[in-house]
Order: sequence, then C-alpha cells, then structure tokens
Amino acid sequence: MLRHPESRTDAAAAERRKPARDPVPVAPPPGPLVQGREFTWTDADFARVKALIYQRAGISLHDGKHAMVYSRLSRRLRETGHSSFSEYLGWLESHDGQEWQEFVNALTTNLTSFFRESHHFDILASHLRSRPAGTPWSVWCSAASTGEEPYSIVMTAVETLGANPPFKLTASDIDSRVLTTAAQGVYRIEAAKGLSSERLQRFFMRGKGSNAGLVRVKPELTRMIDFISVNLIRDDWPFREPFDVVFCRNVMIYFDGPTQRRVLERIHRVLKPGGLLFVGHAENFSESRDLFTLRGKTVYERR
Repeated sequence: MLRHPESRTDAAAAERRKPARDPVPVAPPPGPLVQGREFTWTDADFARVKALIYQRAGISLHDGKHAMVYSRLSRRLRETGHSSFSEYLGWLESHDGQEWQEFVNALTTNLTSFFRESHHFDILASHLRSRPAGTPWSVWCSAASTGEEPYSIVMTAVETLGANPPFKLTASDIDSRVLTTAAQGVYRIEAAKGLSSERLQRFFMRGKGSNAGLVRVKPELTRMIDFISVNLIRDDWPFREPFDVVFCRNVMIYFDGPTQRRVLERIHRVLKPGGLLFVGHAENFSESRDLFTLRGKTVYERR
C-alpha cells in the first residue's frame, strides 16, 4: 500500500507534539544547601558541643536539643567569621578567651518572671519572721538570670522586715549578659504585669518620654544586692560566710545525677545548719537525705 507523500511531515509534527522528557536530575553539591541550612551541622558537631558545654558548665544536653544548639551557636559563627561548626569549635578549643563566655551564654536558658512559684516567697516571708527583729540575713540567689528572681526576694524582705532591713542578697549567674541586665534593673512594663499595682508603685519608677513603657527598680532594692558571676560546677565559689537561705531554682534539671550531687554538697557547705534551700518545681532531691530534709513544696532544710 502506497503512503501519502505528506505522511513524513505528519510524523515529524507528531514527534514535536510529544511532551518533553523530564531532565535527568543532577545531585546537589555537598554542603549547606543539602541540609537547607546556612552551615552544615552533623552528629559529630553536636557531640562535640555537648562535651564542651558539659565540661564548662555542667549542662547535660539530650539529643532533642539539636535544633536549639544549631540556632544559638550559628550566631556565634557569624559573629566570629567562621564558615563551619568544625572550624569554630576547633578555634574555640585552642583559645582561652572571652568567646568561651559567649559560648556558655548562647547555650544557657533564662526563663524567669517576678514572683515565679509564688508559694516560695510566702515560705520565705514566714522564715524571715521566725527570728527576732534586727537579725541580719544573708541570702544567695544562684541563678539570677535577668533579675526578676533576686528583686522578688528583696521585695519580700522589705515587705516582711520593713524599710532598710539588715538583709543582703548575693545574686549570681553563669551568663554574663543576663547579669548585666539584672544589675541595670530596667524592664518593659509587660514583664511586670504579674506585679500588683501596690508593688509597682512602691518598688519601681515609671519611665517617661523616650523611656515610656519601661520601669526601673528603685535604688532601695538595688543597693541590697551584689551581682557576681559564679559557675556552679567549679570549686572557686567566692563565699567566706555561710548563707541563711539559698535559692537554686530550675538549675539542677540541666545537670546529670553526679553533677547534681556535687553541687548539692557544695551548697550544703555554704548554707548554715537549719538554713533553707529553695529549688524548682520539677526538682527532687530525696536521694540526698543525708544533706537536706524536705520542709515544704520544693523547699529543703540543711541537715
């Protein structure tokens, strides 16, 4: 059978009408784009960070902290001009300077508020009333963060003992940035929303003009507090006299069992017999009955 002379042309047109084949996929180059991140981030990097922060601050990171660690330390890579975590960590280990403090600052968690776990301040007030008027008090707040906790402590002291009480508070933290904020005593009004209008009026000054929306702690409170840097896992605590009360709240949850025990033993040494230790709502030290006796909801007495 003879074909029509236009059949060849029709065949070519049909070929052109066929859908184009998908291009053969090309593997992306190795590097940050593969992970969708600015910097490559490996299990080996995380293990290295985990070992370093445990060594420096006693913080025990679990595997669910990968994203948090990457996000926080990425800022340090940008600030220091390093192109990879491996390079940054190698540089960090070979230097003993300010960047170690920045490394620790980046990986510490600071969640706080005024009169957080309010029952503790009721117990503190009752304890302050248990001694004769004029008795001097020495208290340590070991995780001062941005200052809300230590200022809550001294507000309680003034409300219980009266103006200018014989009360001295040492407020410490491992994070240098939050200590600076705490010492300044300036907060957005939203941070003080949990305070009563009476406490706001009595203990704070409201900002005006360019400082509108801010409040500052009054000098009568700030002069009762010494802000210092203390690393709880180191042996160089600077205290010469024991304390009547220690607040160490929501810190031990970041330590493993052996580290918790070592810190508790040191707190025991700097706390007077019968002194009170206030801890966080998720912390339980029933295994350290040789050091402390439970006296209330997350409140222990030094044995």
